Amino acid sequence: MPEPILMRKFYFSLCALLVLTIGASAAKRPNVVFLVSEDNSIHYLKLYGYGTSTPNIEALAKDGLTFNHAFSNSPVCSVARSTLATSMLAPRGGFQYHRKSAMAKLPPGYKPWSAMLRKAGYFTTNQRKTDYNFVHDMKELWDRGPANAAWRARPGKDTPFFHMQSFAQSHESSLHFPQRVMDNEKTTHDPSKVKLAPYFPDTPTFRYTHARYLDRMQVIDQQVGSVVKMLEADGVLEDTFIFYFGDHGGVLPRGKGYAYESGLHVPLVVRIPKNFSHLIDHKRGTRTDGFVSFIDFGPTVLHLAGLKAHPLADGKPFLGEGISAADLEARNEVFCYADRFDEKYDLVRFLRKGKYTYIRNLQGFYPDALQNNYRYKMLAYAEWRELYKAGKLNAVQSQFHQRRPAEQLFDVEADPHEVNNLADDPKYASVLKDLRQRMQKKLREVNDLSFYPESHMVRAALGNGQAYGKKHSKEINRLADIADLALQSFDKARQPLAKAMTSNNPWERYWGCITAAVHGEAAKALVPNAQKLLKDENLMVRMRAAEFLGSIKAMNPMPALLSVLNSATTEQELMLTFNAVVYLRDYKGYKFDTSKLDLKFKGGEVVRRTSYLEGEPRRPTRKNPKKKK
Repeated sequence: MPEPILMRKFYFSLCALLVLTIGASAAKRPNVVFLVSEDNSIHYLKLYGYGTSTPNIEALAKDGLTFNHAFSNSPVCSVARSTLATSMLAPRGGFQYHRKSAMAKLPPGYKPWSAMLRKAGYFTTNQRKTDYNFVHDMKELWDRGPANAAWRARPGKDTPFFHMQSFAQSHESSLHFPQRVMDNEKTTHDPSKVKLAPYFPDTPTFRYTHARYLDRMQVIDQQVGSVVKMLEADGVLEDTFIFYFGDHGGVLPRGKGYAYESGLHVPLVVRIPKNFSHLIDHKRGTRTDGFVSFIDFGPTVLHLAGLKAHPLADGKPFLGEGISAADLEARNEVFCYADRFDEKYDLVRFLRKGKYTYIRNLQGFYPDALQNNYRYKMLAYAEWRELYKAGKLNAVQSQFHQRRPAEQLFDVEADPHEVNNLADDPKYASVLKDLRQRMQKKLREVNDLSFYPESHMVRAALGNGQAYGKKHSKEINRLADIADLALQSFDKARQPLAKAMTSNNPWERYWGCITAAVHGEAAKALVPNAQKLLKDENLMVRMRAAEFLGSIKAMNPMPALLSVLNSATTEQELMLTFNAVVYLRDYKGYKFDTSKLDLKFKGGEVVRRTSYLEGEPRRPTRKNPKKKK
């Protein structure tokens, strides 16, 4: 063969080899694994200065980055999980209620980021937890794999993977034990040595419950270690970013379900693989004070994979190429939320900036302790309420059972358990003003759909919550303005509230009543306005008017609420009304006759309220307990 031809063949072969080599190098993308402990805040890990040692999680920290300020945007499972899956703030999208009474649709073309990864060639798997509050196609989000080490089912060793695995051994249900268990089963951790939060009564029940939960965290640690060993055995450990975190706050009372640090501040450790350490501007074994929350996790994973998040995503990446340690350190603010948990309604918005937490209780007349059947399965919850009713708690321990102020301000560094409200302290007036304004701006930017009752949101907004909120932003702003009248003295708020209660807009009338109830006894001058609304054409306005009047003892609200219940046609209308009934019965002393109920809807979460009203669950008692064999 002539020499020129041989040279040309060699040249083309070399070019082809270079193309293949460059292509293989460009296609090499990191794997990502999420290891999630359920119902677990920072307050149970020695890594964060609390609780118990977790050697396997601590080993991840030695080879990675520990986040001092990571937050679940919601303190409860399905809402937190939906936020994590979409990178969208739940009150913007309409999936802020746990459990969902209806599924929200995401904006057209908006996909959960696991679907984006999958479309880009990642093998995506999720072990156990996939209950979301939005409409989704599981086949689009996740590939199937075996129960353990699901990444092993990927089509080839060069296929990058994302795997998420949740560990339920720390779930709230692990503390739903009867008295006989406390009497007969010893914990590994010594109950006498646990450090209780100052808002807890110091009793054997609380000490045992806390110690038992620390035991559960050590089980979680073992499971985390098992997955890491499987990754190492498969030879992919140094190609894989491992995120260990809690899915929301801890499960002892005033944790899960409540928008405090105890319900939102989660552990987060990201192990940095050696083969992709060049993507990270942090040394392994260090910590960061930068603030991140669940909305940021998806954009971060996409960024590590070389992909961009959807423009409508609320989160921003916090690790990866082009993101410096200084960039992350400069992030110092997060926004969180709490709405309905099962049958119990609340409306709380949380903003943490630096060392300060600002909490906006938009329905502050409700106490945190308002009945939730699942919650009160825990002996500690039941005992806490019994001690409060018996007058055996101090002022700090009683806070959980009392109406809350419209706004709270805490210095978390000085007061990590958030019991000393600084909102009325003149020394913090400038801090309060700044955080209040930030919160007001955020609620309006988000077009927070919780300014509508859930009944209206389900009926009108769930086709595309983000678009509905944007279209109705002016109305939402007006409703937010009425809610903010709770932050003024009643003398200043009286006329605007009276105007709201006579508005042609039913949701302005609705918020006029709620804000009057937040003002409480000071708002007695609005009784005539509220009385006229007892015959309002809108059932939810009628309900809020009765609730306000009953809360200040201006009338017996139960006949009016019974009428609303018997007229309501949707689950959401019934649940909202039952929430008021339970509050007024348990905390204001009114009687409610369930025999007069004639409900048009009897399923869903309504069952929890009717069963509670028909006969309050009692704390389990022991009768001749058998000795443990």
